[in-house]
Amino acid sequence: MRQVYLDYSATTPVKEEVMREMIPYFTQMYGNPSSLYTIGAASREAIDKARVQVAELINAQEKEIFFTSGGTEADNWAVLGIADSLKNKGNHIITTKIEHHAMLHSCEYLEKHGYEVTYLGVDSDGRVNPEDLKKAITDKTILISIMFVNNEIGTVQPIKELAAIAKEHGIIFHTDAVQAIGNVPIDVKELGIDLMSMSAHKIYGPKGIGALYIKKSVRLSNYMHGGAQESKKRAGTENLPGIVGFGKAAEFARVNLDEHIKKVSELRDYFINQVMEKIEHVTLNGSKEHRHPGNANLTFEYIEGEAMLLYLDMKGISVSTGSACSSASLVPSHVLSALGIPVEKIHGSLRFTIGEPTTKEDIDYVVENLVEVVNKLRSISSVSSVKGW
Repeated sequence: MRQVYLDYSATTPVKEEVMREMIPYFTQMYGNPSSLYTIGAASREAIDKARVQVAELINAQEKEIFFTSGGTEADNWAVLGIADSLKNKGNHIITTKIEHHAMLHSCEYLEKHGYEVTYLGVDSDGRVNPEDLKKAITDKTILISIMFVNNEIGTVQPIKELAAIAKEHGIIFHTDAVQAIGNVPIDVKELGIDLMSMSAHKIYGPKGIGALYIKKSVRLSNYMHGGAQESKKRAGTENLPGIVGFGKAAEFARVNLDEHIKKVSELRDYFINQVMEKIEHVTLNGSKEHRHPGNANLTFEYIEGEAMLLYLDMKGISVSTGSACSSASLVPSHVLSALGIPVEKIHGSLRFTIGEPTTKEDIDYVVENLVEVVNKLRSISSVSSVKGW
């Protein structure tokens, strides 16, 4: 049976070249980077190289890159670190209703400890209105955190405009760019970003390694305590192979960015057009214009997304009903809810994300089976019978 993976927003396979770069740091060049002897110094040099590679991907300075265990830790560090370091200045944070749960749950934690959080709504495309951000700012606002690219619907936010509003009011601006790096061009200097979260496993690197970009002028409290690693800002012996892999993956992402965007966006558009042409009552969720190049979040009316997912899985096709981090939950997607989509339609939604290994033949195979699955499920659905199907 053909195997087709269309869930690249959940995770990506590690590139062979990335794995080859990592392997020696498991078995041969295994020294602790904090050690003074030769193999320790070699490990330190490998980390320094990776820091440069990640910095070059986003046009930052290498000293502004701090490695973490992933995007979740980076989000937590950004919001909790700023909340603590600026607590004497204010206690108000602004974010959005469609953030990743790493951000939302961090903000909920802060609300229990005396902080106030404003959750901005979005339009039907999932985009923040800059005017809404301006209205939400108070003299107590210390942080604005708005994700770059949404992990479920793929909507790209007007980050440069939002960051400019933050700068105008002297407020720190953070963005969760876990879904953005390697998929859209990012220049932190041009965009005016102060803090930015990243993760390696979304760009064909290893899991368990990420980074927080911290602009040189920004001061935030430490999140991890212990040793003097990461310039005394993030304690713990470094994940040496993971960092090396992240660096190599970032290098590939930077060099191949234009080619990657062109390929996956063409396949995405082909997929969406084929589905719309061959299946009735399908809606694309999120912005058509401002969109992750590989994302297609679709609502199929009169059937359950979970049933579609399971039937497609039996055909060797891997897709998602939403964020992989909350796929075990039966609660309707908070992202689709924020777009104003009715609950019954939310439950009929699937997220397809195309990646570098995807081919046109893969797309044709998915569409062929998707038509069969949708027709089968609609034929036995009580909802579809009420609607006249």
